[in-house]
Amino acid sequence: MENVIEVLEKQRNFFFNGETLSLDFRLEQLNKLEHSIFANMDTLLRAFNDDFNKQEFDVFTTEVGMVLEEIKFMKKHLGKFIRGKKARGGIANFPSKALLKPQPLGQVLIIAPWNYPFQLAMIPLVGAIACGNTVILKPSANSENVAKCIKKILSVFDEDYIAVALGNREQNQTLLEQKFDLIFFTGSKPVGRIVQQKAGVHLCPVVLELGGKSPCIIDEDCDLKATVRRVVWGKYLNAGQTCVAPDYIFVHTKIYEDFLAMATQQIKDFYYPEDKLTKDFPYIITDSQTERIKKLIDKTKLVCGGKVKKRLIEPTILRDVTYNDAIMQEEIFGPIMPVIKYENLDNVFEYINSHDKPLALYYFGRTRETIRRVIKETYSGGVCINETIMHVGTNTIPFGGVGESGMGSYHGMQSLYTFSHIKPILFKRPRCETKFKYPPLTRFKKFITYKILGIKR
Repeated sequence: MENVIEVLEKQRNFFFNGETLSLDFRLEQLNKLEHSIFANMDTLLRAFNDDFNKQEFDVFTTEVGMVLEEIKFMKKHLGKFIRGKKARGGIANFPSKALLKPQPLGQVLIIAPWNYPFQLAMIPLVGAIACGNTVILKPSANSENVAKCIKKILSVFDEDYIAVALGNREQNQTLLEQKFDLIFFTGSKPVGRIVQQKAGVHLCPVVLELGGKSPCIIDEDCDLKATVRRVVWGKYLNAGQTCVAPDYIFVHTKIYEDFLAMATQQIKDFYYPEDKLTKDFPYIITDSQTERIKKLIDKTKLVCGGKVKKRLIEPTILRDVTYNDAIMQEEIFGPIMPVIKYENLDNVFEYINSHDKPLALYYFGRTRETIRRVIKETYSGGVCINETIMHVGTNTIPFGGVGESGMGSYHGMQSLYTFSHIKPILFKRPRCETKFKYPPLTRFKKFITYKILGIKR
């Protein structure tokens, strides 16, 4: 990318020329993006393999497929959305009519992370394109090969419309010093705080998708076989490098030992087809991340796994974990499952609610009253009942955090609202109005006003 300031100036001119406003233009750009993804598919698959051994099936199901579904959704619903929605003008404006008309925000900065480097860059981009914005996209430098592939895919667009900024933290700092109309950031809490602080200088709105320690509660009346299968899959997907992975597991004391035994066997069934770890298991993204995660493995509490070879960490289970253990002090973001025994659900709720609100919360059980309690008495960005992760994979519901786990949401229809300004427009006829609002003030006007408002004087 050229000088950031020059690119922003070009994008600003392009945007105010009005070229992004029409439905035909936006649909054309979505089609162009879709075709470019397919044209570069082989390069993209190799990039994922080179960066952290992510295999073709996982790339299609957790990265490319979600992006293609988002493009399909936008093409289907965009026309109706940009027409706007009629609204009532209210009694104070009688007679009148109103319209809620979506309008592009303008220049958008998207900063993407390394753990799902394609879909967490492209799904926000699809929303920004659909809403008629210009974009500078900053992929993560940690997933270097995928970042380069993203740049190649987006080379079908002129930089005065869509630009890709490769580079490290210095590039991020340069970008954050500029004035944008929206910053969309996915990443860690510390960096999220910096993003919000920098954006505040320009009064720029931000969407922060951060993360945190997402708890999983497994009750005694759950379907244990199905529960183990879904929890193990969700925990070790992408080698645990998932912002909504079940971070730590509460298991009822009555099924605690059964859970540990079944989870150990499920790991073998999933990841050890020939009594050795499958070649398809993803690597940790960097050496420094590997060292950080390695230090969280308490060998005295090991149930299975625990071996580390270069950037490959085995699926690991730790038992009898306490709140004071090192692994409970930070988001794991790796293939380690700490399992905590519990008897009283009230104590579980107390612990969860005494910490930062997580991005996701998972509960496994069958009692309706308990499920209602989990939904009502805990606070999180999203909830799954008897499932993990899958709420992220649909564009029919929004995805986002709350509190320390983020602000704002996107996916599907919510992306259209996130990347647009919904402009309220009031229409009134020049000569058709009541003169009630104009001076002079009379006793009759006061009487009618108080009557309408329900005020007794």
